Amino acid sequence: MVITCWGSRGSIPVSGKEYNKYGGDTTCLEIRTQSDDIIIVDAGTGIRRLGNKLIDETRNTFNFLFTHAHWDHLMGLPFFKPLFEQETIIKTFRCPYSGSYAERMITRILTPPNFPVKYSDLSAQFSYEEGCPESFEIGSVQVVPIHLSHPNGGQGYKFIEDGKTFIFLTDNELGYVHPKGLTKEAYAEFSAGADFLIHDAEYTPQEYKEYIEWGHSSYADVLDLATRANVKKLGLFHLNQDRSDDAMDEIVSLCRERIAAEGHDLECIAVGSDMTFEL
Repeated sequence: MVITCWGSRGSIPVSGKEYNKYGGDTTCLEIRTQSDDIIIVDAGTGIRRLGNKLIDETRNTFNFLFTHAHWDHLMGLPFFKPLFEQETIIKTFRCPYSGSYAERMITRILTPPNFPVKYSDLSAQFSYEEGCPESFEIGSVQVVPIHLSHPNGGQGYKFIEDGKTFIFLTDNELGYVHPKGLTKEAYAEFSAGADFLIHDAEYTPQEYKEYIEWGHSSYADVLDLATRANVKKLGLFHLNQDRSDDAMDEIVSLCRERIAAEGHDLECIAVGSDMTFEL
């Protein structure tokens, strides 16, 4: 599978020279599979640029997965240009919760006065497929959901293809268990041996003391999870809206120093817009 990040910023999009390296768009991931399926995870502002690329490639069939319904993960959806193409087919999986949750989530965004174009006026064809809470398949990829520890809940995902495992746990607080959330030990078990783990790392340990119960993790807790789970590569995600590129690089350096001091075999990076990873 090939994973491309189109946005990794948390809470709100940002712009400016201090954000050139990691970008300012909010959450959107694209996964291309061996079966040539396209999986789009979340519709933050990064989905706008992804949509432009997909039109240029004349691709028109996509699979949508959502982690949760907070605004920064949905605000780009009305600007996903394939929505307005008659050839577009969008298979939306019933996640983060079963039933009509996903459909209600999408239609509320595309309802005046939130947006002038109604859901019923879109040219794209939507279908809704069974998904969470059980594992399911999208072409050659097996998808395994897990509850996030986050206000109002949500789902993280494990993607398995050809013996490789990618795990995406954004908006997941490891230092506090929200309703339906799990313990750090449970997330470590879920992530055990993963080839690549992308995890929410919005705060420094000092910042986290002020923002406990807000639904996000400190990079120190994330690093502890990754080493405990023996993952091969860790990507720090949901970058704080006020965190400059230089400040993010300092956090990565601190993580790498700790990894070396403790003798772990773990690669650590910060995930930014337009980064691509192949498993």
